[in-house]
Amino acid sequence: MLSQSGALTLEEKIKQHKRLTYDILDGMVDWVRVIDQDGIIIFTNKSMQNATEVSLVGNKCHLIFGKSCPCIRCIADATRITGEAVEKEERIGDSIFSVKSSPVRDLNGDIYAVVEVFRDVTRERTLERELISKNEKMSRDIDFAKKIQEKILPEKGKMRSLGIDYMYKPSEMLSGDIFDIQIIDEDHVGVYISDVVGHGVTASIMTMFIRQTMENIMSETLSPSETISRLHKSFFDLNLDDENYFTIFYGVINTKKNTIKYSNGGHNGIPIIIRKNEDEEKDIIFLEATGYPITYLFEEVSYEEYDVKLNKDDNILFFTDGILECKNEIGELFGIDRLTEIAKKHTKGLLKAIEDEITKYSYKELEDDLAILKIEILE
Repeated sequence: MLSQSGALTLEEKIKQHKRLTYDILDGMVDWVRVIDQDGIIIFTNKSMQNATEVSLVGNKCHLIFGKSCPCIRCIADATRITGEAVEKEERIGDSIFSVKSSPVRDLNGDIYAVVEVFRDVTRERTLERELISKNEKMSRDIDFAKKIQEKILPEKGKMRSLGIDYMYKPSEMLSGDIFDIQIIDEDHVGVYISDVVGHGVTASIMTMFIRQTMENIMSETLSPSETISRLHKSFFDLNLDDENYFTIFYGVINTKKNTIKYSNGGHNGIPIIIRKNEDEEKDIIFLEATGYPITYLFEEVSYEEYDVKLNKDDNILFFTDGILECKNEIGELFGIDRLTEIAKKHTKGLLKAIEDEITKYSYKELEDDLAILKIEILE
């Protein structure tokens, strides 16, 4: 009864408090049931009772789901034995439930029942399956794109009077680094290396644009500066965001005169010539040049051209900055000095030596794509 002031009496408060637990359980969307030591259901909340067409209380826990025998993995038994909460997933009809059992203890701390909470996770599991399926398809697509990207790399071996070798290691399955060599005419061969900002699918698609555009332009002019300027104009016409850009170093080798004419479109990895001197030691010559990257920030860009005489047995290394920016365990960069020291020490197996040194130097997985192209002047 209410007191004269309208407030609850102590007796009414105690009675209401005793009902509180049941009210909470009946208000839950999740199913809740309590099972005694013999596997008999002694309580269910309204959500569970309303979802089934049979009387639950008083039945064995497995019978209400149409099972003729107890579950092979009974989490209620596991909880009674271990005293710990146990979870599993259970398919009930067309739905999937995450089931968690927890011990119910008396005042002495002894387990006299188990409470099980059933949460419907059908939607989550369906989304997971769809996501897995889409990821598997994406993986197949990326694997196919990776094979295509590797197929379009130049062939190793001999082209005219040039020996060609390279190392190509994407940090992910797809690379933002690309290089190519193309015969322009009877006396000229064009060679470039390019590094797209970022990694993965987006960067790899950009490499396809670079290759196709360069293939068209290289056959039309012997001027490296004009080639890169026209490449920049083609990129600018794509009207992409400012965050999309790439660098490129492009040279035209005259195989008759043994010269290389080149221009640099913002490429940080300055190519080097490895040349034997009169004392049979090796000198390093940098193909120094500066220029703007290929970016949407500038509508028109011009580039300088430079000429260098080549000698028989010269080796030219073209590389991307992923080579130089590999880090050791204390964050030190691999750097150009280490690269040139390796180049001075090794004549045969140079690229393998560089790869081995980078592998030993790096303390974790590659953070950037690695690409290095070696061209040897054979005649």
